[in-house]
Amino acid sequence: MGTEQTRIVMMLSILGRGKGKSYISMLNSKGIRYHMQSVGYGTASSEMMDILGLGSNNKDVVVSYATDRVVGDFVAEYSKNLDTTSRYGGIMMVLPLSAINRLTAEVISRADKNTTEKGNDNDMKSEHKHYVIFITVNQGFSDEVMQTARKAGSTGGTVIRARLAGDEKFEQLGDADDISEEKEIITILAPENTCSQIMEAVNKEFGLMSKARGIVCSVPVEKALKI
Repeated sequence: MGTEQTRIVMMLSILGRGKGKSYISMLNSKGIRYHMQSVGYGTASSEMMDILGLGSNNKDVVVSYATDRVVGDFVAEYSKNLDTTSRYGGIMMVLPLSAINRLTAEVISRADKNTTEKGNDNDMKSEHKHYVIFITVNQGFSDEVMQTARKAGSTGGTVIRARLAGDEKFEQLGDADDISEEKEIITILAPENTCSQIMEAVNKEFGLMSKARGIVCSVPVEKALKI
């Protein structure tokens, strides 16, 4: 569990391919120092990508952890310098954590100590006007999932390749041949008023009892920032 004095948050950043290294270097300079990087590809139409200024469909995905005060400082500073061009070709979302193992929280808090002791008041406020929807399906279903999601109100998402880990094969749910070790994780940023309908539409067509073997969940977003 996290310490009572300090709240740890997760930053999920989806960037243009090849931008991850310089983005992480920039975050390190702001006191945000714990990261994991993967790759994915965008599902938005080229027209929508142009409107958002997000460029190529190929994406770097960066997951970072820091105290809410350090992230709040970063968001406040970065927001002041926004222009019409997205420097890293993507979006950053701040996600609240319900819990984190204590040692990890203490290490992150200790590393951020110098920054948090400056007395700034940029703690992240819980607004939760948007949600990130995570949809895990068998490989090959992401295009169909996004077609359904778009009809329900989504403008696009990002797909991350993954593999099923563990011994659980869900044989009790039906044909074991429907269970694929190769998975696709689709992430969709959705406003509060469309989140439920997107999730319901996707679950109806691609839920755990379907051939896609889909798992659908959502996480509230405290802040979303074009980067």
